[in-house]
Amino acid sequence: MKSLILAALLALAPALPAYASAIDAPKGKVILTVAGNIQHKNSESGAEFDLSMLEQIPGRNAAMQTPWTEGEVAFGGPLLRNILDRVGASGKTLHIIALNDYAADIPIEDARKLDTILALKMDGKPLSVRDKGPLFLIYPFDKNPELYNEKYFSRSVWQIKKIEIRD
Repeated sequence: MKSLILAALLALAPALPAYASAIDAPKGKVILTVAGNIQHKNSESGAEFDLSMLEQIPGRNAAMQTPWTEGEVAFGGPLLRNILDRVGASGKTLHIIALNDYAADIPIEDARKLDTILALKMDGKPLSVRDKGPLFLIYPFDKNPELYNEKYFSRSVWQIKKIEIRD
């Protein structure tokens, strides 16, 4: 009987969704969905992440000045490239969508070559929607002052809910 059940399960395995075991399912509220050209999924929508999952992805804490804050503040969160690696992203463009449906397209190279942070925290506290959270794309203005200009300011999307990977 056990061998019959095992044979039935093995026969059904190819019919299981591709996302069945690539990334664990979120246990808390989903705050980020990564979709599009990705290899690893945990839902029909793509790869969904809750806060705890994002906190486990290697990141960076950095103190810097930005046009949206007063004085120097510290941002912390996973490096965007590490999230892209986690989902097996491939493409040329990141279409980043905010809670209010504002969207910006940024070259995937910004994430690959620069230490862009998908900030979850500011000065050690979780980013609320009121404070541009739950997620805020922060460029490494502290490492490269040449990034402190309108081109990169316009790519620094806040209140991020979704990232679509496009060709």
